[in-house]
Amino acid sequence: MPGWDGAGAPKKPLIVGIGAQKAGTTWLSQMLAQHPQVWLPPFKEVQFFNHRFIPEHREWLPWHFKRARQNQERRFAARGLPVPPAMDEWLGRITRGEMFTNHWYKQVFAPAPESTLPCDITPEYSTLPEEGVAFVAEFLPKARFIYIIRHPVDRAVSQLKMNLTRRNRRPRTVAAWMAEIEDRVLYDRGDYATYVPRWTAHFPPEQLLILPFGVIASNPAALMRRIEAHCGLAPHGYQNLTAKVFAASKDLSCPPEVRAELRRRLEPQFAFIEQTFGSEFAGQIR
Repeated sequence: MPGWDGAGAPKKPLIVGIGAQKAGTTWLSQMLAQHPQVWLPPFKEVQFFNHRFIPEHREWLPWHFKRARQNQERRFAARGLPVPPAMDEWLGRITRGEMFTNHWYKQVFAPAPESTLPCDITPEYSTLPEEGVAFVAEFLPKARFIYIIRHPVDRAVSQLKMNLTRRNRRPRTVAAWMAEIEDRVLYDRGDYATYVPRWTAHFPPEQLLILPFGVIASNPAALMRRIEAHCGLAPHGYQNLTAKVFAASKDLSCPPEVRAELRRRLEPQFAFIEQTFGSEFAGQIR
């Protein structure tokens, strides 16, 4: 990560990864964090706009920021070091007192050196309501946005496995798996037919780059060249371009009957992707 300006002025991000969830945003964060012209906070997902416009998210966001601070403390403790004073002061500033105001959001990016582009990657942003996207357009008129589209069934299964792991649940039968896919969140986070038009209505292609997930595996270097060009970054040599961020749990194998049912339910999403982006793009979403 580029340097840390402990006395930096509050600023807005100029690069924003908006999603989708379970569609490579952690990989994107790890790649951009290596670029000398980009600055990301030392934790992923600032969650500002969804806190403001999606009330149900407010229930778990205090936990998110408490964990972010604890993760930094563990990171330095593992090396036998205290959290650097400037970072400790900054963490205190953004995790205590009044949070999620406009000024607070700009304080998150205050340590970014002036020579860098501050970056916020929060996949929940892709699910903002219309008024939320309109607010983003007004609040961040100079930002460049990145939206990664993943195969709807693969994305839903990946999210389901993540949720099951967090809840320590292991479905043992097809019926148990079928019960799990009744969770509406699985469909909401990948509802491209609803969310993509909201973003394209406010942001032209020169501001909003929409990418197919499969290129992360098939040609990650070329994908990063496209992202660099979109964001005005110089080409950079990235480490671990082909590394998998999250390995799938071996004891969570979604039955084919459940995948088939997900495919049936998500068919409108496949049709939307094909009609909106074309067959070549649709062939690269996995």
